[in-house]
Amino acid sequence: MRAVLTVWGMLGAALLATGAAAGSDPLAAHRWRTRVLVLSAPGAGDAGLRAQRAALASVRGGLGERDLVVIEAVGPGAEAAALRARLGLPADAFRAVLVGKDGGAKLTADAPIPPQRLFATIDAMPMRRDEMRGNR
Repeated sequence: MRAVLTVWGMLGAALLATGAAAGSDPLAAHRWRTRVLVLSAPGAGDAGLRAQRAALASVRGGLGERDLVVIEAVGPGAEAAALRARLGLPADAFRAVLVGKDGGAKLTADAPIPPQRLFATIDAMPMRRDEMRGNR
């Protein structure tokens, strides 16, 4: 099975071809630009992954408003393995990790994160509060 790695942004889904070399940070391109929600699952049929996708589908505007992209690390491929290694995630279970613009993990869950909790966590961050005040 081939790993799936996707990025959801303000304009929709796009394939992210990281070509990450061993030892490089697969999230480095996002640092100081976007927040990232990493969804890790052993396969595309994972119930947690499907539930998280469904929960996010209705709040796309809120994702863009918060400079949040979604990256999926699904299956055993090199890109998925690099993301899991970067965040210390298991390959055999669902995990959702919110990564701040500074590159640090802010929230990790073994079940889908409700959008309200995700947005409340982001909105409480000092950088986001500055953004909301118009100090981008």
